[in-house]
Amino acid sequence: MWYNVDMGNYDPKTIEEKWQKKWEEEKTFRAKQEPGRQKMFLAEMFPYPSGAGLHVGHVRNFTIVDTLTRFYTQQELNVLRPFGYDTFGLPAENYAIKTGISPQEATATNINNFRKQAKRLGLAIDWEREINTSSPEYYKWTQWCFLQLYKKGLAYRQESYLWWCPNDQTVLANEQVEGGKCWRCGAEVEKKKLKQWYFKITEYADELLEGLSELDWPDKIKVMQRNWIGRSEGAEIDFDVVDEDEMLKVFTTRPDTVFGATFLVVAPEHPLIAKLTTEKTKEAVTEYCRQAMKKSEIERQENREKTGVFSGSYAINPATGEKIPIWVSDYVLMGYGEGAIMAVPAHDERDREFAEKFDLPVVKVIEKPESSEDESECYAGEGELVNSGRFNGVNSFDAREQVVAWLEQQGIGKKKVTYKMRDWLISRQRYWGCPIPIAYDKDGEPHPIPEEELPVMIPEVEDYRPDNSGRSALAKAKDWLKVKVYNEKTGKVEEMTRETDTLDGYACSSWYLWRYVSPKDVEHAWDPEEIKFWAPTDVYVGGDHAVAHLLYIRFWCKFFNDLGLLPFREPIKTLLYNGYINAPDGKKMSKSKGNVIDPLDVIDQGYGADTLRTYEMFIGPYELDAAWDTKAIGGVYRFLNRCYNLAFQTEEFGEAEKTATVRNKTIKKVTEDLARRNFNTAVSALMEFVNELYKAGASEDDVVVLAKLMKPFAPHLASEILEHFQADEIWPKWDDSLLVETEIEVVVQVNGKLRGRIMVTPEEFQDKKVLEEKAKAEENVKKYVEGKEIRKVIIPERARIVNIVL
Repeated sequence: MWYNVDMGNYDPKTIEEKWQKKWEEEKTFRAKQEPGRQKMFLAEMFPYPSGAGLHVGHVRNFTIVDTLTRFYTQQELNVLRPFGYDTFGLPAENYAIKTGISPQEATATNINNFRKQAKRLGLAIDWEREINTSSPEYYKWTQWCFLQLYKKGLAYRQESYLWWCPNDQTVLANEQVEGGKCWRCGAEVEKKKLKQWYFKITEYADELLEGLSELDWPDKIKVMQRNWIGRSEGAEIDFDVVDEDEMLKVFTTRPDTVFGATFLVVAPEHPLIAKLTTEKTKEAVTEYCRQAMKKSEIERQENREKTGVFSGSYAINPATGEKIPIWVSDYVLMGYGEGAIMAVPAHDERDREFAEKFDLPVVKVIEKPESSEDESECYAGEGELVNSGRFNGVNSFDAREQVVAWLEQQGIGKKKVTYKMRDWLISRQRYWGCPIPIAYDKDGEPHPIPEEELPVMIPEVEDYRPDNSGRSALAKAKDWLKVKVYNEKTGKVEEMTRETDTLDGYACSSWYLWRYVSPKDVEHAWDPEEIKFWAPTDVYVGGDHAVAHLLYIRFWCKFFNDLGLLPFREPIKTLLYNGYINAPDGKKMSKSKGNVIDPLDVIDQGYGADTLRTYEMFIGPYELDAAWDTKAIGGVYRFLNRCYNLAFQTEEFGEAEKTATVRNKTIKKVTEDLARRNFNTAVSALMEFVNELYKAGASEDDVVVLAKLMKPFAPHLASEILEHFQADEIWPKWDDSLLVETEIEVVVQVNGKLRGRIMVTPEEFQDKKVLEEKAKAEENVKKYVEGKEIRKVIIPERARIVNIVL
């Protein structure tokens, strides 16, 4: 139900159709190298083209990029703004299974729909640089990227336990398992040991971590990446297993507390579980491990109630020589450290909870300083060591290095750095993905497909369902499955079997920004000269994929820089991370809730694309979530209608000198706001400017300036106005000499609510005492403060506001 507004004289449909046709015919936004002009490369995180088409979240994402694209173009920068589609993935495959329509056909239909919708928004895109990750021309080079990593040993195959969805017949990431069930279909998942392909991202862990401090990215994104990498310095300590010729390696960040280790805990997936289990404990341990394997790592980390089972075996604490029990618990993760921990219940909260539940001994080895304000029983801070043999009396911080040195001398430990981040699992048991360019000989050994034979094409099949063995539907393409490949070991060309796993979609999106510079190049993944001119990306905008995608693209960038194929080590200079557009009730939009706002409905309702674009930039700071407001969009339409009337309905224009100050102030304000990406306040400044022009009388100069300033937001109407006045679109500059004000308006709030306005001289504006007195004396304000106690008066620096707090 849209908010009804008087549509007035402004007819968005006619104007927008005219300019969209003109831009397309003239290829207005085609980018080309122009040495001497400053380049600006902008892009959004390219969308997955679903059958549902665009939603208002896409519009916010696209419009941020487009607003900046037009702003920089008007400032005469050489701007590149391409577009693409991230098209591989499970949704298209599931749709094919359900309907029989091939992913190729469904994807082509969805892309055509997306393109039409994007064009209706009036986006300033160079459509000659459009890419699609599922086109052979594109995934040929994704396969080439894989082979470069393979040659350097950074793509490898390994057997490991993975989440398996028996319904979708595919591997799942930890975050895709919710309550022991598949996030997509709801089927109960299981752990399965499979051979999978990985990229060795951990090889670049330190540089990925250190490089974050240099990036112009939001702090919250950098924090998320640091946490994901999770670098920990500590020691690896060897604990001999009693009566077994085995050793448990344990990683700890607190080697200074080894004398307080009273038991060990291993992860349910630990490879030594079978050897640690006795006849007496076997049944209990097996059942415990079976249940633990149903939980995701996220659930295991969040589970506050500690569970566990005694393995039946003991180890020797190398520091004390004492025999300590070995337990199995799901709060220990196999992927972190060695999958085993030494438990120090006196100084670790999780270990303390476990010890209390199972009545295990607690030995204090750090004396809490008297000056400490920590009142917890489980002290985890620094202090003097006690009950620690030769290290008694040493400060725990200093003891860390000393204990590690002692362990190394004894040959029972060493200094070690470990990471929470794992190597990147890239295998997917899917048909609709980029085929991995590998084939296997009769012994199961992998061999790369030669580069000159790329792309390994996706074959057509009749049945898109994976087979019961867990292989993707590619295994059903019998003619495709067999291939002749040269075997370096035998020196012969042999018949081999192709890999039927496909690459994780993140592989396709880890290099697409570089393909944009030369999307039609058949000789290179990216043209060396074009990449040198355009890249790295200057501004990248997105509202999803805060961690994985951004880490992976940084990893590939560093790798290809090491190969000498990229002239930079960071792919993105500035990252803008936008918030979501929620439903009017503040809830997330979803089809099931029936609260999705279709942007084309907004356009076709009569508001037009300019109103939609301007509204989404005005709705609030771009980095925050915002709720859709059907009434507010009507207000934006009325604003544009007033702009139209100023340009086309004014019978007699005023003199430019009369409005020089407000005009120059607006130019300065909008320019600075756009430079700082304060889109909502820039629109607000334009609205205030229009209000002033209606009061004072607009000149032709005013209307031309207004059109230029509003063009990044409402390009169709702005272009129509500029054409009418035969004006160029070059961004206006302000004159500092015309910014001097004789009077300044200051807003007065009482408890955060607007209660009055006062006019002051520039000198008075600098004096907070004068501002406070004048604010209190304002007639309307007096009614709200008289007889009440004023707690404080807030006057921010340089802000034109006084807030009286009662």
